[in-house]
Amino acid sequence: MANNVTGIQRIVNAAGYSWQGLRAAWQHEAAFRQEAIAALVAIVVACWLDVDAISRVLMIGSVVLVIIVEILNSAIEAVVDRIGQERHPLAGRAKDMGSAAVLLAILLALFVWIALLWSHLR
Repeated sequence: MANNVTGIQRIVNAAGYSWQGLRAAWQHEAAFRQEAIAALVAIVVACWLDVDAISRVLMIGSVVLVIIVEILNSAIEAVVDRIGQERHPLAGRAKDMGSAAVLLAILLALFVWIALLWSHLR
């Protein structure tokens, strides 16, 4: 699939594809919608809290990471489902590992928030 588009047009096209991906995640992935809403709430809270800039960036960054990993997990699941619906150990492993990545990102976000809020409230 050759693509001869360069320069600004390539950037514009890439932004359009990215927007399509975000829309697809919102339309087709309930977990993405739930995590996006939770992230939005967390970002508002992080901006409202009286914490230093580094703490705020870490708090917001950790929840954005959850969204990023969820999109990647959804992409893995879509590709596996595209290949076939029959059960296969490798397909199951790929989906499970994507899910594990999301879980680890969520645990990291929780750890960051707890550690920063704990130190702030002490």
